[in-house]
Amino acid sequence: MSTTAQLSARERIISLLDDNSFVEVGACVTQRSTDFNLQQKDIPADGVITGYGVIDGNLVYVYSQDSTALGGSIGEMHAKKIVNIYNLALKVGAPVIGLIDCAGFRLQEATDALNGFGEIYLKQTMASGVIPQINAIFGTCGGGLAVMASLSDFTFMEGKNGKLFVNAPNAIGGNYKEKCDTSAASFQAKAGLVDYIGETDVDVIENIRQLIRILPSNNEDDASFDECTDDLNRLVSILDTEIKDTKKALVALSDNHFFFEVKSSYAKEMVTGFIRLNGMTIGAVANRTAICDDDSKVTEKFDGSLTTAGCYKAESFVKFCDAYNIPILSLTNVNGYKATIEEEGTIAIAAAKLTYAFANASVAKINVIVGKAYGGAYITMNSKHIGADMVFALTNTEIGMMDATLAAQIMYAEEAKKSIEILKEKAAQYATLQSSAEAAAKRGYVDCIIEPETLRKHLIYSYEMLFTKRESRPAKKHGTV
Repeated sequence: MSTTAQLSARERIISLLDDNSFVEVGACVTQRSTDFNLQQKDIPADGVITGYGVIDGNLVYVYSQDSTALGGSIGEMHAKKIVNIYNLALKVGAPVIGLIDCAGFRLQEATDALNGFGEIYLKQTMASGVIPQINAIFGTCGGGLAVMASLSDFTFMEGKNGKLFVNAPNAIGGNYKEKCDTSAASFQAKAGLVDYIGETDVDVIENIRQLIRILPSNNEDDASFDECTDDLNRLVSILDTEIKDTKKALVALSDNHFFFEVKSSYAKEMVTGFIRLNGMTIGAVANRTAICDDDSKVTEKFDGSLTTAGCYKAESFVKFCDAYNIPILSLTNVNGYKATIEEEGTIAIAAAKLTYAFANASVAKINVIVGKAYGGAYITMNSKHIGADMVFALTNTEIGMMDATLAAQIMYAEEAKKSIEILKEKAAQYATLQSSAEAAAKRGYVDCIIEPETLRKHLIYSYEMLFTKRESRPAKKHGTV
C-alpha cells in the first residue's frame, strides 16, 4: 500500500483496495462531444477511473476522479461511467466508494453535463438504504458535486487539499476566503457535512477501509460480524468514572476497545459511532456532558440538554443503522431541551425527527440510562415508551419529569416559603416516589437496574437474545416526519 501523502487517482484506488484486486471497468470510454474543439483534447478515461475490487475480502465498487484530465470535470460519459458502477453495485449488493477530486461541471458539454449530474443523483437516491455509499474528498468538491457528497452515507475529507462547497467562499456576500474559508474541511465538519478529516490521503483511505470492515454490504446482508477475542464477561471497572464523557464509556464497553466515531466535530454533546459487542457491529448514540482528555481531565463541558444539532446528528445515524439492520445502543443522560431563543425556533422539529427515528427503527434497540433522564428529552432518547426493546438503568440514576428539588418547589410553593426543611423533605419524597430508577422499574419502564461495571455483559446477552427480532409495522409508503 502506498504511503505517499498526495496520491494520483489510480494510486488512491490501489491504496484503498487489497493488493492486486482492482479490476477496471470502462477504461477506454472517453468524451463524445466535439463542441469547442473538445475532440482535440486528450481526456483519458474521461477523467474518472471506475471498477471494482475487495477490501479484506469485501467486494466494493469504486470511482476515482482524475484532476489531471480536464480537471476531472464531469461530462456526459464521465457521469455514465459512475452510473454504470452504481448499476453493477446495486445488482450484486456491494458498497460504492467515490474518491472525489473534480473541477465540477464540464462547461463544454453544458446540458449533457447537467443531465449526467441528474442521473447520478437519481442513482444515489435509488441506492440509498440499499447499499452503503461512501465519498472521500481529496481535492475540489464544489457546486453540484457537493450535493453528490451529501447524498452519500459517509463523507471523508483530506484536511489540507480537500475543498467542499456549494458556493465558493468568495462568492458569498460579505465574505472572502481569508475571512472565513467555508470550503475548508474544519468548517464543513463543524457544520455536520463531514464525518472524518484525515491528515493525508493515506489516513483517509485507511479509515474508509476500517469502516468497510464493520458495515454490512447491503440492506439484506448479515455479514457485519467478526470473531470476538475479548472476554464476554469482562467487567468495565472504569465505566462509572467515564459517564460524563460517554465516548470513553463506549470505548470501554466495546470489544478490544474498538470505536469508530462519525461526525466527531459536529454537535459534540451527542456522540455517534460504531462499536463491537461479541463481534457484532452496534450503532451507538450517547448524550455527553463533558469531553475528557487521556488523563480524565475535563476539557469541554456541556449542560446536558438536547440540542437541535444533536438531534439531527443522532437522527441521521439512527436511520442509517435501521436501514442496514445494525442494532442500536443509546446511552441516555439528558436533563431537558436546550433553552435559548435560537433553539426555540428549531428544537421542536429536530426532537420530533429524532423521536420518529428511534420509534420507527425496527432493529434491536437497547437504552441505558447512565445519568439523568428528565422530561420529554428522556422520552426522545430511545425510551421504553417509544419502543426500546430493553432498558437498563445504572445505580443512582434519575428518571422523571424534572429535578426533584425543582418539582418540590413548584408543588409546594407556599410550604417552601415557610421552611427550607419542608422543601428538603418534600424533594426527598418526590425523588423516591417519582424520580428514581427504582420507581421507573416498578412501573415497568426500566427492565433492570445494574451495576456500571456489569454493563458490557448485560448488553452482549441482550443483543444475543434480540438477534432474531421481527416486528410488524402498519403498511405505508413512508412516513412524513
